[in-house]
Amino acid sequence: MGLEGVEPSVFVSDFLEKCGGYAVVDGGFATELERHGQDLNDPLWSAKCLISSPHLVRRVHLDYLDAGANVIITASYQATIQGFEAKGLSTKEAETLISRSVEIACEARQIYHDKCTKDSWDFLDNGNITRRPVLVAASVGSYGAYLADGSEYAGNYGDSVTLETLKDFHRRRLQILATSGADLIAFETIPNKLEAQAYAELLEEEGIDIPAWFSFTSKDGINLVSGDSICDCASIAGSCKQVAAVGVNCTPPRFIHGAILSIRKVTNKPVVIYPNSGETYDAERKIWVKSTGVADEDFVSYVGKWRDAGAFLFGGCCRTTPNTIRAICRILFDKSSLPLSKADM
Repeated sequence: MGLEGVEPSVFVSDFLEKCGGYAVVDGGFATELERHGQDLNDPLWSAKCLISSPHLVRRVHLDYLDAGANVIITASYQATIQGFEAKGLSTKEAETLISRSVEIACEARQIYHDKCTKDSWDFLDNGNITRRPVLVAASVGSYGAYLADGSEYAGNYGDSVTLETLKDFHRRRLQILATSGADLIAFETIPNKLEAQAYAELLEEEGIDIPAWFSFTSKDGINLVSGDSICDCASIAGSCKQVAAVGVNCTPPRFIHGAILSIRKVTNKPVVIYPNSGETYDAERKIWVKSTGVADEDFVSYVGKWRDAGAFLFGGCCRTTPNTIRAICRILFDKSSLPLSKADM
């Protein structure tokens, strides 16, 4: 999809129209890599697979495309120059891997489109062939994600981390991702107002010319995990020209409805939501603890409520699977041809 000269809001509106009014984002990435046998107990988390198993990164993208996703998010969430350098890689090698995360996603999209056949649902009812719109979103994880200590689930970075600290940390990675061939930048799991402000200023300072979305992580549907107001943070995103959508991710499903209502109080930009399964992350043990986990089929009962509240892009985060995405597609588009696959459970 061409971006030159297109306003971010117009670009996303056109994309949603081509998707049928709503769009489906992919699901948990690390969850699927672990299902394929990867040990992600590493400061790089899923980004380590950009080094060791790029073929599996591509495989997971393809699995989500097969499940019906319109947006696939790159494996760059925890891919930072600082993180790669800590592993002994050079700055150039780190920059190449960050760019490679987008290339792999674009390759997966091309493979998917090339293999589509007439028995797929990427065809209009009148028999004319049409490609299902697919965007590649370059993931930017928070500073807390780089720390790899669960800070993105608390948002308390300490007094030594200033606005300038965050801008300096994110600047080079954002420059690389913005020129890598991605369709948009996904700022994910934003835990506090300070980081949202840093992103907004960076987009302006760097003259980023592709759309972005800001996705926060909330503890109750009203506040971020740091305690900052969702309304205040969404206002920052809403006032930033390059931000084309605002939303919430890696938040329990039970808080999503409230978060949508909070966001819509302060911005008319499309709302993107991709909650986790409802389980709780134990930062010390680096595991997800079962609490109120939501089964894939249960997402169906939530999606209609989220849509009615004003969301336009729907997906899943940690501990969700291609089956979750199939369930979302079925309720949004009545895709009865996309049954849940036991192989993906």
